[in-house]
Amino acid sequence: AVLCYEFTGERRVNLLKTRVPVEARGRGIAAHLAKAAMDFVVEENLKAQLSCWYIKTFVEQNPLPKYRDHIID
Repeated sequence: AVLCYEFTGERRVNLLKTRVPVEARGRGIAAHLAKAAMDFVVEENLKAQLSCWYIKTFVEQNPLPKYRDHIID
């Protein structure tokens, strides 16, 4: 499983997509990737653009201020 991202500027990152192999789906792996990505954004004090639909959904379902404060609309 992978999380694709790119740095787009100083202290800015675009979280592009998650990919989980078909045989590994349904085990919460994408959720672990999304949480790890958002925790990294918070720990490194970055701003994140959420291009990945899954990470957008993860943040909506886990509306923690520590995540929301780091999202670029």
